[in-house]
Amino acid sequence: MNHAQLTTSSEYDRLSIEAVKKVAPSVVSIVISKYVSQIKSLSPAPFFNPFFFGDVEEGAKEKIKVGGGSGVIVHPDGLILTNKHVVFDSDAEYTVVTTDLEEYPANVVSRDPINDIAVLKIQAKGLPAVRLGNSNKLELGQTVIAIGNALGMFSNTVSKGIISGLSRSISAALGTDGAMEHLRGVLQTDVAINQGNSGGPLINLDGEIVGINTAIIAGAQNIGFSIPINWAKQDLEDIIKHGRIIKPFIGLQYVMLNKEIQKTYSLPVDSGAMVVRDHHPGSVAIVKGSPAEKAGVKENDVILELNGEKLTEQIDFSDTLQKCKVGESVELTIMRGDKKLKLVATLEERK
Repeated sequence: MNHAQLTTSSEYDRLSIEAVKKVAPSVVSIVISKYVSQIKSLSPAPFFNPFFFGDVEEGAKEKIKVGGGSGVIVHPDGLILTNKHVVFDSDAEYTVVTTDLEEYPANVVSRDPINDIAVLKIQAKGLPAVRLGNSNKLELGQTVIAIGNALGMFSNTVSKGIISGLSRSISAALGTDGAMEHLRGVLQTDVAINQGNSGGPLINLDGEIVGINTAIIAGAQNIGFSIPINWAKQDLEDIIKHGRIIKPFIGLQYVMLNKEIQKTYSLPVDSGAMVVRDHHPGSVAIVKGSPAEKAGVKENDVILELNGEKLTEQIDFSDTLQKCKVGESVELTIMRGDKKLKLVATLEERK
């Protein structure tokens, strides 16, 4: 369908309505529950007092809802796509609620070790699965629609906007313990995305999912971010074929160089991936026994190229590595001091 030929607002409204009708039956709410110690109040109270905790009844546990998110059915046999940060807690229990209010206990099949993507499985057949689009074809200004469980309370909330930016880089909280995840290549939209929308679909006017709503900037208005759906396609293929998400592992930490970093640290080059440890206690630049160590990579080496592709701020080492396969031998062009070296590393599967 050529949307460029559609000029009236009523035509766009009709397309939006039809797109939502196609996708809404595939959108689910994800309820997060945990067992906690029961609270035995000293006296009955008609209102909740956040500053009163009462007595803990030792040994007694009660399952309570501690959070919520969204997901979308991507396979009729019960595979559900969501964000990794929605199902990050391995001690929690997850329940999927469909649009017809059926409830299913859900198991986390796999959490993507690189991207904010996870896949759940429920025991059901013949479910309405959404059609996957092509996020590589998205354009600035293109109309998109988000559907999700806003605030964990309002299921199938629909909001509409446009693609505001392509290939953004952000850092987002992964869980409640302060862990951060760095996301690159994400979509920026002005669609209203609230807490609880995480994991829900971002769709185009053809009713195809083009992204997974993942993050907002606190305090900002109309700035939201979504994971491109093309990132999830390989994950889904891996799960259907192998039962898990398979990602290549090389075993090093790095920082991408630019002119500012070069000037600050008087480095010989202004691009590439410099192998360095991070600021966390016990951090290492190269994992012991990893493909990087076996290949002879050393701390403070600068990886200039991976398989002949030059690495820059725009062409990140990790993104380039993800194009490779487990078991593949890759060539690294290294700057060590004032010398260039060629090293070969055989990639292993990330555990």
